[in-house]
Amino acid sequence: MVVLNRIYTRTGDEGTTALGSGERRVKSDLRIAAYGTVDECNAAIGLARLAAVSESSALDAMLGRIQNDLFDLGADLATPAVDGEAEGSRLRMVQAQVDRLEREIDDLNAALQPLRSFVLPGGTPAATHLHLARTICRRAERQMVELKVVAEEPVSAAALGYVNRLSDFLFVASRHCNSLRDGDVLWVPGQNR
Repeated sequence: MVVLNRIYTRTGDEGTTALGSGERRVKSDLRIAAYGTVDECNAAIGLARLAAVSESSALDAMLGRIQNDLFDLGADLATPAVDGEAEGSRLRMVQAQVDRLEREIDDLNAALQPLRSFVLPGGTPAATHLHLARTICRRAERQMVELKVVAEEPVSAAALGYVNRLSDFLFVASRHCNSLRDGDVLWVPGQNR
């Protein structure tokens, strides 16, 4: 369990921070940016929950589970895997978390009408906040892919799968919120020419 009895440590005053392994990196490091963006996504989901809670308690429960998962993802990213690491020695994302998201996407999507146009970010306040969280999630995914591919640092398949599926979930969740009111805001190509 984490115990925080002192919030400031002054150890980052020179522009570095510690990974879960104790290694210090500059705060602009790609790994730090990736888990910082995951944290930003989590905060955006918290904001979405304020708007969604009155519309759908089931969705609120799903979003609560996701917020907890995002702390798991942040912990996973903050502690890069090393060769020979014992299974279960560190908190890692697992395929079961990805599978649960897929089931929840399917549950929400089952009641929605098929799309015949792209959706503009908007509609209800909850849907709009979920769209914002989706775009932040996509940025986190791009940073994680860059970390793995360009920087050649370890990022697990489950972590990448989770963040990819999360953006899908947030899209379907926004459509779910809009379906409870006036429906999605659809893109009309060339409407303002």
